[in-house]
Amino acid sequence: MFTIETHSTGSLKESYQELNAQLAALLSGERDFICNAAQFSAFVMQTVTDLNWSGFYFARGEELVLGPYVGKVACTRIPFGRGVCGKAAITLQTQRIEDVHAFDGHIACDAASASEVVIPVVVNGKLIAVFDMDSPKISRFSEIDQAGLESFVATFVAATDFSWTI
Repeated sequence: MFTIETHSTGSLKESYQELNAQLAALLSGERDFICNAAQFSAFVMQTVTDLNWSGFYFARGEELVLGPYVGKVACTRIPFGRGVCGKAAITLQTQRIEDVHAFDGHIACDAASASEVVIPVVVNGKLIAVFDMDSPKISRFSEIDQAGLESFVATFVAATDFSWTI
């Protein structure tokens, strides 16, 4: 397994495609939501460089509740609309923030975080979770990173059984 920045052949887009194939193989044969969320979080932390947090917040009522993640201790509950995760939950749109310190209402669970990308996990039109990644590097996430990470989330959704949430 290689990492995004250390893979020397091909473009960044191709690196994400190769990693996505590895992710699909990793999740193949396992359908459990919690198990796949834990594996997914670890996979992203292991393969995407310059991260200090990678994990899920599950949608529960009108708030997000901490799920499987890799990183420092985190905020346990985030109301919809609050912070980057809450904005992703309420808008159902990926939030890619170059400098979290300039984001009005940012929730600083880890003072070392400088940039963030949060991708809503939507199944059959229903918000199930958000997948959050933090970096200590300002402007860590490009448009190509966003597209690659969104494809990872799509692979996670395809591999996972969400029937219990409907």
